[in-house]
Amino acid sequence: MKKIIRRSTLILPVNNSRFVEKAYLRGADALMLDLEDSISYQEKANARKQMQPSLPLAARSGVDIFVRINKDPTWMKEDLDASIYPGLAGIVFPKTESAEEVEILEATVGKLEKKRGIVPGGIVFDVMIESPKGTLALLEIARASTRIQSITLGPEDYCRELGVEPSADGIELHFPLAQVVTVCKVKGLKPMGLLGSIGEFRDLAKFKRSASRAAQLGCEGASCIHPDQVNVLNEVFSPDPAKVEHARSVVAAFEKGLKEGTASISVSGQMVDIPVYQRAQALIELKQGIDNLEQRKAQALNRSG
Repeated sequence: MKKIIRRSTLILPVNNSRFVEKAYLRGADALMLDLEDSISYQEKANARKQMQPSLPLAARSGVDIFVRINKDPTWMKEDLDASIYPGLAGIVFPKTESAEEVEILEATVGKLEKKRGIVPGGIVFDVMIESPKGTLALLEIARASTRIQSITLGPEDYCRELGVEPSADGIELHFPLAQVVTVCKVKGLKPMGLLGSIGEFRDLAKFKRSASRAAQLGCEGASCIHPDQVNVLNEVFSPDPAKVEHARSVVAAFEKGLKEGTASISVSGQMVDIPVYQRAQALIELKQGIDNLEQRKAQALNRSG
């Protein structure tokens, strides 16, 4: 199975052409063209008109392009109609609270794929959990569609639902993010999020701590709203080079031991058995996936430059 790498997803208001035109320079692993929170009510219709021409501009980055739609049924239908064209990789569905909502989304997307000549099932979903109700329905939501590739915790709306401000240590987000990680690991999906506010683009050290706490919990990436946050996420959600080298030593030694008839060896004073070996393999696979993505981004940058 192909390793999906999405350490950083940069959110861009699609009606800001300057941001979209420069998006390919930012180094993000994915781009999210936004029709939801960063677009005012009076600008929604105009923003939809920008979606189709923005797809090839954003695609110069060489990474997957997502669109975040509005949950309101009428707006959702209009957003999808404006967005589902060749070049779109996925839909970000905000404020998800039930499996039924995902099923309705899937039916609508399927019809538009057929209409627009897109491979059936080709457009994936990133569902956002932004309320306690959504948290309690997580397992049912994760089972609702095979299109779901990732689940993201939205910290700002979740805190609003709780009636609290995002704290310095993100303690109020620990339970829902742990739930997201647990369900994703069971279902083979990517858990995404921060243990803190997404809005910390001026205090990058604070933002990095939020991302690092989420990574330790098991998250594999997060979204951001400012280009300066991209490198932070790419660093936090990448394996330490020294650990990768150690993992290579572990794999080589363990496989040598298997040939000699033992499944338990010692490397640098550490006992290595099957779980440690498998963890080392996963780390090497992650590093290879990142290297492949970075190569693709570099090639796209050269073509665009």
